[in-house]
Amino acid sequence: MRNSRNFDIIENKDFSIEPLLESSYEQVRFVQCSFPDLSGIDFIDCVFQDCNLSNASVKNCKISDVEFINCKLTGVNFSESKDFAFAAIFENCILDYAIFERKKLNKTGFSNCKIHNADFTQADVSKCKVHNCDFWDAVFDGTNLGGVDFSTSKNFTIDPTANNIRKAKFLSSDLAGLLTKFDIIIK
Repeated sequence: MRNSRNFDIIENKDFSIEPLLESSYEQVRFVQCSFPDLSGIDFIDCVFQDCNLSNASVKNCKISDVEFINCKLTGVNFSESKDFAFAAIFENCILDYAIFERKKLNKTGFSNCKIHNADFTQADVSKCKVHNCDFWDAVFDGTNLGGVDFSTSKNFTIDPTANNIRKAKFLSSDLAGLLTKFDIIIK
């Protein structure tokens, strides 16, 4: 986690009752806040800790060098956020049903996250750092996964004929997740 001494801190706010007033936030740490709508707001070098952003709208939202720590981000459609300078770290987060369709995630990291039923269709995940994540029923279709290390993650189903997995790393015990399409029995 970033050093919080230089950050303004906003704690225990429900922004569905009292909306965010600024169009840009830089070096702000949000702690135990709830957000229904971040549309059109720029977040630069910010931290969201223990926040609820489930189903929050991020349309035209700038997410640049942002950390999400212990946050609930269920159903967030990140593909609607601004592409320019998108960079986020997700640590110990719930990202079920999140959408990253066509998103360039080169400066993004996922650590100890639950990412069930998320959509990574045609996303570029090639330079992502992925550690100890659960990708149960996540969709990878036309996704660039080249070089991603999945060796500490689980429950992914990736069709190697429909995705770029060149130089990606997998444990041999997880190869079944790459062969599901072929309807074969692995013992």
